[in-house]
Amino acid sequence: MSELADLYQEIILDHNKRPRNYREMPECTCSAEGNNPLCGDEVKVSVRLDNDTLSDVAFQGQGCAISRASASMMTGKTKGRTASEARALSGQVRDMLLGPEAAPPPEVGDLAALSGVRKFPARIKCAMLPWHTLEAALAGQATATSESGD
Repeated sequence: MSELADLYQEIILDHNKRPRNYREMPECTCSAEGNNPLCGDEVKVSVRLDNDTLSDVAFQGQGCAISRASASMMTGKTKGRTASEARALSGQVRDMLLGPEAAPPPEVGDLAALSGVRKFPARIKCAMLPWHTLEAALAGQATATSESGD
């Protein structure tokens, strides 16, 4: 199990050091800004919807390694999905972090790396902030907090 934990830590560190889709997206069709008042994480999630498909997803902001890695992984996993698929994936991540401890469902793929955050309850809000912010953007809301959806 230690090897799996080490792999998960490497994935999170890689996404923190080299975040994917970290950029402005002036041509977005919806966006939201999120913040975690407890630790100071701030994230802006921008989405370009083509029909109901997230054709592009990007983020900007500052925060801890977990928040930044979660946002990076989220953009990669939701790009190309429909809005309802993205919301469902957000729910699976929420369940993985907040529900009864169990093996992460296979459909979350590399997002399973976030499951280690369960050991640090205060950090779950860091991991969920980008997801709350994505959900807010898709719902046409301008802002989200780490408390949204929990």
